[in-house]
Amino acid sequence: MIMKNKLAALLFAALASLPLASQVHAQTEAPAVAMAAITTKININEADAQTLAKELKGVGPAKAQAIVDYRTQQGAFVSVDELLEVNGIGVSTLERIRDQLTVD
Repeated sequence: MIMKNKLAALLFAALASLPLASQVHAQTEAPAVAMAAITTKININEADAQTLAKELKGVGPAKAQAIVDYRTQQGAFVSVDELLEVNGIGVSTLERIRDQLTVD
């Protein structure tokens, strides 16, 4: 009887810890997923207006289209800093999104 009670207590403890283990596992994976999203850079020489507007904070549809229009008229961007030539993109906007961008 004592063995049965110990076994039941051990089984209960093991089952009770399962939700906690899955929460810990989910919490350790979340930062990795978030880091992957942060490290993915948007190529301003290839992205369409919809992607630019969706992915870049502070860049709405009009600014995104202005970036695409500038690229179409002037050719590929040589550097991210060239975005300052685009109507509607100022220093504060560029600094906010700079880490998300590439011209490769």
